[in-house]
Amino acid sequence: MCNFVSRAVQLESFGGPDVLNVREVPVPQAGLGQIRVRVTAAGLNPMDWFMTSDADTAARFGLSLPSGFGTDYAGIVDQVGEGVTEFAVGDRVFGGAFSRAVADYVVVEVVGTIAAGVVAYHTPDGVDDRTAATLTIAGCTASAALAVVNLGPDDTVLIGGAGGGVGVFAVQLARLAGARVIGTGSSTSADALRALGAEPVTYGDGMVNRLRAMAPAGVTAAIDLYGTDTMQAARELGVPDERITTIAAQVDGITPANGANAAPGAIEEIARLVAADQLHVPIAASFPMEQIRAAVELQAGRHVHGKVVIDI
Repeated sequence: MCNFVSRAVQLESFGGPDVLNVREVPVPQAGLGQIRVRVTAAGLNPMDWFMTSDADTAARFGLSLPSGFGTDYAGIVDQVGEGVTEFAVGDRVFGGAFSRAVADYVVVEVVGTIAAGVVAYHTPDGVDDRTAATLTIAGCTASAALAVVNLGPDDTVLIGGAGGGVGVFAVQLARLAGARVIGTGSSTSADALRALGAEPVTYGDGMVNRLRAMAPAGVTAAIDLYGTDTMQAARELGVPDERITTIAAQVDGITPANGANAAPGAIEEIARLVAADQLHVPIAASFPMEQIRAAVELQAGRHVHGKVVIDI
């Protein structure tokens, strides 16, 4: 790689994993109030492939062609723009670079926001780059969901999709809040859910009866991380709407959780918990950038227990 050319995953059309290609692109330069990060790892999220799946969806997210891919990143600051005092060359950082993180370099605003999808944080000692690259989107989303249902030691919370990328954070944050956690999953996910601290229940027909048997005193809150099945089960079990949240569906009467609305300091607290060995992020698989299509196919299958990471 020369000093003027770098690699990035780009799309010339919207669609499935087959439209993802590694391209040579100019090395971006940090401007006023910006830093350039030499990316070492990029974490994948369902939103990455969902919002690039077709032109109409991409337009709703403000994407146009050619487009990059991926948002979560971790790496090292290698250029600092004018006016930046919060970061220095050589600092380890992680954060979000909306739909352009799977690349050798990203440029980000140091005063960016989660809502804008552009943000940088210092990576704490004790957190490796692969793990740091998984934190921003999933961690903020899980934190926002926990804030909606406001868990405490007297709660039994049902978490749908507990073994997925957001679920691994939500389960552990719920346990740290003192709640009992029941997590939905397939029969093959039971051990992974137990390792996170959740009691597994298989989804599908009969789940409500299985939940009644597991929690005869009742379920008090629910977080649906997949669709609406967990939400509907919670309602059937008598959980009030104000203690139910969803992240992938809009339902009348239910307050949705959005990582963009996470409380200030939420992601820094999650990173601190990881550094303190109080929260663990299972890395289900990692791929080199050249295997981006295979990585997205695996991640989009929605049966991965943990996070998928691209090594840059």
